[in-house]
Amino acid sequence: MIYKVFFQESKNQVPVREKTKTIYIEGETVREIRQKLKDHPYNIEFVSPINGAFLEYEQQNEDFKVLEI
Repeated sequence: MIYKVFFQESKNQVPVREKTKTIYIEGETVREIRQKLKDHPYNIEFVSPINGAFLEYEQQNEDFKVLEI
């Protein structure tokens, strides 16, 4: 399953919607995704599974890339 991760680039940064970034990661559970990202300096706001029509919509975006971690 592919997950969309909303995050700030620094753990010290307060979550502000305008500065929120997203990445896509493949995994089995939200816990697995958070485990994969624990060594990165990200302040993770939310992890959301995407599939079906949501996934098709996201894949149309030219910036869509699934990270290999």
